[in-house]
Amino acid sequence: MRVKAGNFLPALAVVAPETISQDAIMPLLNVIVVLIVVGVLLWLVNTYIPMQGTIKSILNAVVVIVVVLWLLQGFGLLGDLGGIRIGHT
Repeated sequence: MRVKAGNFLPALAVVAPETISQDAIMPLLNVIVVLIVVGVLLWLVNTYIPMQGTIKSILNAVVVIVVVLWLLQGFGLLGDLGGIRIGHT
């Protein structure tokens, strides 16, 4: 099976700089700012709040998983997570 470059992972396609509009740059800047803020907050928690090592590891894992899921959903590689229910409704 042959896949055309334009049809596979369109969110990761390489685009010439002159074809990128201002509307496409702002969401990318928002993602970068959110990643920086989450990283700094996680570093502050790990550095200045005394916690047991296992709790710190669990916190780090949860934050990384949530950020990865958010990025996958934001780039359209993961569907809407609003339909997921935990427990009885």
